[in-house]
Amino acid sequence: MCQDMRKHNMGVNMKIAIPQTIWARQALLSDGWAQDVRLEIDSSGRIESLTTGAELAGTQVGTLLPAPVNLHSHAFQRAMAGLSEARGPDPHDTFWTWRQLMFCFLEHINPDDMQAIAALVQMEMLEAGFAAVAEFHYLHHRPDGGSYDNLAEMADSICHAASSTGIGLTLLPVLYRYGGCDRRPLASGQRRFGNSPDNFARLFEQASASVSNLPLDCQMGVAPHSLRAVQPEDLVICQQIAAGRVIHMHLAEQLAEVDEVQQTLGARPVEWLLANAPVDERWCLIHCTQTTPDETLGLARSGAVAGLCPITEASLGDGIFDAQRYLTAGGKFGIGSDSNIRISLNEELRSLEYSQRLRDHNRAILACPGQSSGNVLLTGAATGGAQAAGRNAGAIRVGTLADLVALDDTDPDLSVRAGDPCLDTFVFSKDNACISHVWAAGRHVVVDGRHVNRDKILVAYSAAMNRLRNAM
Repeated sequence: MCQDMRKHNMGVNMKIAIPQTIWARQALLSDGWAQDVRLEIDSSGRIESLTTGAELAGTQVGTLLPAPVNLHSHAFQRAMAGLSEARGPDPHDTFWTWRQLMFCFLEHINPDDMQAIAALVQMEMLEAGFAAVAEFHYLHHRPDGGSYDNLAEMADSICHAASSTGIGLTLLPVLYRYGGCDRRPLASGQRRFGNSPDNFARLFEQASASVSNLPLDCQMGVAPHSLRAVQPEDLVICQQIAAGRVIHMHLAEQLAEVDEVQQTLGARPVEWLLANAPVDERWCLIHCTQTTPDETLGLARSGAVAGLCPITEASLGDGIFDAQRYLTAGGKFGIGSDSNIRISLNEELRSLEYSQRLRDHNRAILACPGQSSGNVLLTGAATGGAQAAGRNAGAIRVGTLADLVALDDTDPDLSVRAGDPCLDTFVFSKDNACISHVWAAGRHVVVDGRHVNRDKILVAYSAAMNRLRNAM
């Protein structure tokens, strides 16, 4: 199906933020909690003015929070959620056996399916309280590994989805060259991922043209997949293509990965990367669940963002990120939904804190004096996610993008609590149903708990899933 028809079928193209006023009973501002807050949003989607102690005006909400970026997503994997929970003949089921199932599944996804799935994922992210997504996109080619006429055909599908959902998008085309550190060829299940450096540069250029048709807050980044899938010289190429943009990379997720990198490069993944690449604030290193204390401290000192996906990391048995040590050292983090098996902002935050408690046999581990666990988690995810996406957001203050999430003030618990206790109630005892409104760069995309294009998106997703079911 042609690109124009796909775009037409998805419905409304939400590019413009309408100047508007929002009033909140309480809001978590960049300098703390405030009451009776009025925000004026301009046509560029930025917060133009902010007044506390203000009279009722505009759209009225209960608790207003900065809406984080979902900093790590593989959108297509949402369509296989729930299909990998039966054990095969191998009694030791791992990430690597799950990956083989994923390879089989993606053999059947075409660009129309990709758009429908991505739109569903983005809608669920918005309804869960995320305002933007950094899409780690490596499903590039046809099932046989051949290129589409437009190298960025699958990236275009993600952009068309973003146009229909209104989500803020940082698109991260992935360079994926090898099946392992020994430079072995890609296996049959990986053939849709692979690119030479020259081909990847052309793909990046064509994907950039698609992103340029989205709202101005949407942008590009670059993602060398992992130290298994690229070589040291490829990291240099990715930095050149990035040209100052953000760089994301999987790192130190699995024990077998650590062993393979150490045997080939002579150092553990985090140790090697920090010693051999100019890791700084532009970098986002995903997972890092297999790190030593010294590596954790080195990562914190680098200024990079640790991209954490606690639900997927638990689902795949990856391990537990050393969050207490990392945050104590001043490390920055953000939250992603990775495999999209479950999309929920507060459940990701809750899982991060609870994983620390289970490991250390303690409570409220990430809390600090004057700031509860929920506050640390939400504000950390908001600021770190914005940095990782290259997005002028992450806090409610004048001049930032209006990435905002409002909690339902009719909820009997949330309506009677103020400040951190209200935020802790949201993080530790509620679900997506308490999200009432979401703005992405001022685009009011979730109203009364529902995405404004929900019905059309669900119809397209159902059609794609029926086609995939019949194809497999």
